[in-house]
Amino acid sequence: METAVPQIWLDYDELGALLGCDAAQARAAAAAIPLDRRKSRDGRTRAKLDAVLVARFLDRLVEHQIDERLRGCVADLRAVHALMVTPVTPATTPDRVSAAG
Repeated sequence: METAVPQIWLDYDELGALLGCDAAQARAAAAAIPLDRRKSRDGRTRAKLDAVLVARFLDRLVEHQIDERLRGCVADLRAVHALMVTPVTPATTPDRVSAAG
């Protein structure tokens, strides 16, 4: 039983970003691999990724999501740290007696 591979179509600029090259080199790579290519409705030619390139694309997508979440966690930790190092003064301390009353 074959595993279904999603169809992902990238234009040459996007393919170049995935491959680490410019659009002209990506076009040559698409022809050399060979990848299916079609002109889309917007007039740009797109190449359909093969299974290896789909895996690379999805890995990069997951890495990007992890990086975004890590940046959010770091920002949260910095905010908590800033709160923890702020000196406590009577003006910033809640009145426990009136809160308990």
